[in-house]
Amino acid sequence: MTLRILFTGEGTSDNGLVPHIEAVAAEGGTQAVVTAPDFGRLGFTECHAVAEKLRAVRDLGDAYDLVIVHRDADSVAPEKRHQEVAQAVTSEWPGRPHIAVVPVRALEAWLLLDEAAIRRVAENPRGRMKLDLPTGSAAERISDPKKVLQETLAAASGVSGRRLATFRGRFPRHRHKLLEALDTHGPVSQLPSWQAFMTDLRAALEHA
Repeated sequence: MTLRILFTGEGTSDNGLVPHIEAVAAEGGTQAVVTAPDFGRLGFTECHAVAEKLRAVRDLGDAYDLVIVHRDADSVAPEKRHQEVAQAVTSEWPGRPHIAVVPVRALEAWLLLDEAAIRRVAENPRGRMKLDLPTGSAAERISDPKKVLQETLAAASGVSGRRLATFRGRFPRHRHKLLEALDTHGPVSQLPSWQAFMTDLRAALEHA
């Protein structure tokens, strides 16, 4: 039996989590296929809230065994985001098994711990400029990890002028690449928010 999983994020670059979800399932002996709809391309251009996305998928008639929703904590407690996701699923897809992926502040905090990956994605793997990256749980205490990641990638690229402006415009693609390349057994595995995601995911897969 192949487990069908629906993944929704806050943007298409969040889809870099998909291969990691499938890998965790495979490690547990479960064959899983994760679908991450591009709501814009499907015509749902005003589909932003979690409930709206679930409603759109449900109306398409697709069936899933598990729903995984990424929602950044931003400036509120992670528990509140978990509640929001649970309420959305209950209202739009009652009884559907689900988990919420809630990084502290924002998902970019998970991507700030791998200097080598940042330099590779910045297309300057041999760069030696100082990046001042956080270590360990300090990544989750950064108030705006998205901005820090953008500036870190720009610095790591070593380019300037028009080339830098063009480089900055590719941030969603760079973010997606960093997420796909995330070493799930590396530094990120020590972060409480990542550990909670893995615990919830393995439990949901086992139950499903």
